[in-house]
Amino acid sequence: MASGTATGTRTGTAPRSGLLLAGILLIAVNLRAAITSVGPVIEDIRTDLDIGGATASVLVSLPLVAFAVVSPLAPALARRIGIERALGAALAVLAVATVVRSLPSIPALWVGTAFLGIAIAVINVLLPSLVKREYPDRIGQVTGLYSSVQGAAAALASGFAVPLAGTTQHGWRLALGIWAGLALIALAVFLPRLRRRSVPVDAVTTVRSRSPWGSALAWQVTVFMGTQSTVYYTLITWWPSVEQAHGTSAAASGWHLFALQVAGLLANLATARLIPRRADQRLLIGGAAALVAIGIAGQLALPAASLLWIVLAGAGGGANIVLALSLFGLRTHDHHQAAALSGMAQSVGYALAAAGPVLLGALHDATGSWTAPLWVLLAVLVVQAAAGVQAGRARLL
Repeated sequence: MASGTATGTRTGTAPRSGLLLAGILLIAVNLRAAITSVGPVIEDIRTDLDIGGATASVLVSLPLVAFAVVSPLAPALARRIGIERALGAALAVLAVATVVRSLPSIPALWVGTAFLGIAIAVINVLLPSLVKREYPDRIGQVTGLYSSVQGAAAALASGFAVPLAGTTQHGWRLALGIWAGLALIALAVFLPRLRRRSVPVDAVTTVRSRSPWGSALAWQVTVFMGTQSTVYYTLITWWPSVEQAHGTSAAASGWHLFALQVAGLLANLATARLIPRRADQRLLIGGAAALVAIGIAGQLALPAASLLWIVLAGAGGGANIVLALSLFGLRTHDHHQAAALSGMAQSVGYALAAAGPVLLGALHDATGSWTAPLWVLLAVLVVQAAAGVQAGRARLL
């Protein structure tokens, strides 16, 4: 078993380099910015396109639907052309899709959003597998590092969305389209990896293990991934609207979303340092869920302190994403198995997450209040904590 794992952990003989880590971090920059930039300008989009809350929710959730559909296919793509080339192709598609989404055409908005989701889905699945292969003894640390960079980009994207939209007549289209540059920069830095010769998967020995779809542990990881994603994407989509309903200005709510991302970034780094120090992750998972719950309950009870509540929720969410991504490597034997678990968890998980903003947006439209949707989120957190505590036990598939 050990020899199989060792043999199967590389697709080439080139040593790891600082350029590889830089490439991973720049790729991670692209995983949230194109999505978190939508929330602060969603009301502008609704007004410009004359669409209701449910339709806007579908637009926001479309990338998550793509995550659910494409995630199981990403490991097969990596086996065929290699992890690096699959990541490079996804970055190229992401850059084009981001530009298309910002064109003055409603069909382009929907098509660009769909392909943006497809590209990010491939990256979401394969990046943890690359970390497992190249940094098997530093999974938590590297995952936390790239999650923090991802969170920083997401924070900037959400914080600058409204100011960018106000600088030109193109408004929200500029605020969304400008992030194509990040994908091009990442592709340029990662380009040397695409030129390396990869050994076909069939030419290496890998661990022969059962499919994760039949594993109770894999399902626990999947439910944890899905529920924490549901809460995260619902918050970044609707939290500005929640605050605005309580009297906060659009610009201030956008910067509060920025504060959520900053708190998440700091929690990314802290969680990455704590993961290697514990035999399992149960305590960390329970603590992160509690922070998010306090944030949501606080908004219900004392909305005047919304900045405090969003910071607490952001910290819990930042810890959750590092824990979820780290579990793909921590609960598997090699990077092939990590990719399979990642594909399963992100497919089912993002199917759940895609439904969250849509259903809660519809619930808000039906009730005229954000009270019921926030109570639903608290119920989701109970499920998240239960699944996460099980997934956090120190064992392998």
